[in-house]
Amino acid sequence: MELIRKLQQRQKDNNPVSVGIIGCGQMGSGLAHTINNISGMQVNALADINPSLAVSLFTQMGYPPGDVVITEKAGEANDALKKGRFVVTPDALLLTDLERIEANVEVTGVTDVGARVALTSIEKRKPIIMLNVETDVTIGYLLNQRARANNALYTVASGDEPGVCKMLWEQALLMGFEVVCIGKGKNNETDFDATPEGCAAEAASKDMNPKILASFKDGTKTMVEMAAVSNSTGLLPDVPGMHGPKAELDDLLKVFRPKADGGIFDIRGTVDYSTGRIAPGIFVIVYSADKRIQKDMKFITHADGPYYLLFRPYHLCDLETPQSIAEAVLLHEVTVTADNMNSEVCTISKRNIKAGEKIKGIGSADIYGKIYTFRQARQLNAIPIGIAENGVALAEIPKGALLTRENLVPDRSSFIYQLREEQDKLTNQDG
Repeated sequence: MELIRKLQQRQKDNNPVSVGIIGCGQMGSGLAHTINNISGMQVNALADINPSLAVSLFTQMGYPPGDVVITEKAGEANDALKKGRFVVTPDALLLTDLERIEANVEVTGVTDVGARVALTSIEKRKPIIMLNVETDVTIGYLLNQRARANNALYTVASGDEPGVCKMLWEQALLMGFEVVCIGKGKNNETDFDATPEGCAAEAASKDMNPKILASFKDGTKTMVEMAAVSNSTGLLPDVPGMHGPKAELDDLLKVFRPKADGGIFDIRGTVDYSTGRIAPGIFVIVYSADKRIQKDMKFITHADGPYYLLFRPYHLCDLETPQSIAEAVLLHEVTVTADNMNSEVCTISKRNIKAGEKIKGIGSADIYGKIYTFRQARQLNAIPIGIAENGVALAEIPKGALLTRENLVPDRSSFIYQLREEQDKLTNQDG
């Protein structure tokens, strides 16, 4: 494999791919440890609002505390890297200024931070790999357009569902199949009332941020992931929120197909999910009317067809992200990008919200996300979940209602809101 050969050569030359990571939570720290075990790649800089977490992470990976420099100054950081030391900073944007860092990975999950880091990286032509899909589904189309225009590289990471779903989708097309559905397993029943407070004990036991766990349970994360898949492949949710049936592995092929053939879909070419026991797996339902292909599939897989299941029993999150880093730096290739706005994650109220109240963001007790087609979201004047935080209610919003421009004014001072406005101008031009 060319990628492995290139990494081995970098190791032989004592010039490992130099990586910066922004965010040292569960995913960021896991990614750092993964890279620490890869020949030809090294983490040289960490950014976190709590620098002690980053220092501790370097220590856990075996680096002496005396080799770690804490700074917010680019000159100081660049000097430290030249001397073979490691950089920790509370300033996420500082990593985009570091000459020896060849690529940064954004892992905060905070949309405004992700927007600033991604755009600055693009402007400075430093590859940026996003494990912050929340930002991508909000302004990924704009960031992709900016990157292409600036000869820069912007991509969502491998390992998260969008990356592995895109891989299976490409494989299916390269075998001549029609892709009927791309899906993922959600490892719990959706709890639309999930709150950080209610998730606190479980989050602590899993070393997770309770807001992130709440966003998993209330379905927001699943909506975000499958919207990213939709925006990179063109496949759409069949209904708002998708169907999300509890289908086990043996039932996927029967359930995730058009109604005309005994399934649940009104359209062909969908994204969806199952709450059956298939997580952390992802799947693709494909179709072929070609009798020779059906004969070959019967011989190879014993499946009758004409619908077939392609199943990958895992996605490994941060453990697989180094592949995207290596591809970005060594091959200048992307994993997943929003080539169009096909789907939108819109904002739904978790509780009764009073006029004048300020809204908290993803994973809070205030809102959750629900996928719609982009056309539906535009017709409804819906608020994208990535710009809902700190918005102010213009009227009473009942629990379960869609947040729209009529009942909520977003925080227009936020950086991601401003970029979203710019993106909306682009999509209006594109129709």
